[in-house]
Amino acid sequence: MRRAVIESVGHYLPKRVVENSEFEATLDTNDYWIQSRTGIERRHFAAENETTSDMGIKAAQAALENADCKIDDVDAIILATSTADLTFPSAATMVQNGLGMRHGFAFDVQAVCAGFLYALTTANSMIASGQANRILVIGSETFSKLMDWTDRGTCVLFGDGAGAVLISAQEDETSNRGILATTLRSDGRYKDILYVDGGVSLQTTGHLRMEGKEVFRHAVEKLSTTALEAIDQAGLTTDDVDWIVPHQANKRILEGMSKRLRVPMDRVVMTVNNHGNTSAASIPLAMAIAVQDKRIKQGDIVVTGAIGGGLAWGTAVIRW
Repeated sequence: MRRAVIESVGHYLPKRVVENSEFEATLDTNDYWIQSRTGIERRHFAAENETTSDMGIKAAQAALENADCKIDDVDAIILATSTADLTFPSAATMVQNGLGMRHGFAFDVQAVCAGFLYALTTANSMIASGQANRILVIGSETFSKLMDWTDRGTCVLFGDGAGAVLISAQEDETSNRGILATTLRSDGRYKDILYVDGGVSLQTTGHLRMEGKEVFRHAVEKLSTTALEAIDQAGLTTDDVDWIVPHQANKRILEGMSKRLRVPMDRVVMTVNNHGNTSAASIPLAMAIAVQDKRIKQGDIVVTGAIGGGLAWGTAVIRW
């Protein structure tokens, strides 16, 4: 049985770091207000000329270097983003070009904050079916370009960054590593609680709009439900879980998921304090940080989940 195994991870963060205090000059807010409601202390913003594909290239290069893998050995690139450089071509093909990949295929996936899990599930299916042996799955976002800087309820929440995961096929029957289960869901009835009020066919640019209380209510319930489904599908229980790596939206959602799953917070990877909400980049970015600081180790059971505009959400269970 072919299984998709996590071979390596990599990440990239823009140089500019924005502390909460920087918002005090232009908004009715302060560091205490932001931290107490979200857990966010700072975030990174891309430079004016720095794009989503630029960051995706750097995260992918880090993942390749960490695996001692050459781009010629990669069959495909799947990039999750809501902030592609252009309407078309895809940011994934720009990353493909930037990495010097002259074979295979590349495409974008757009499911907002859940995008990385949609991309990972797609890659997992491609590997299981034999369509590819090695795939770079990337989440990269420049949400700072979508912000309404007069709306304190949204502009303080988001940051920019990229994370990449290199997954490869494994057919070794003696090993039980790999992606064990995934669940994906969406419900368009809730499209108006998290969206950007502009787009190509509307001929407007738009800014991010969010009903924060409604998003929180759905996030904790839906992520916990699909996580339990995926854990059961993998033949495991919550007692088997070593780490939860949730979408880094805010600390309260992480705490709510921890409580629902009865997994203590010291087994929940949290990076939202330093990165803010980086949308589709948040999960691979958090994974990369947790591997880098040696929290996540080979053989660990990792549960990850995300919810974003749509609403769209999903979960994956991985034996690292």
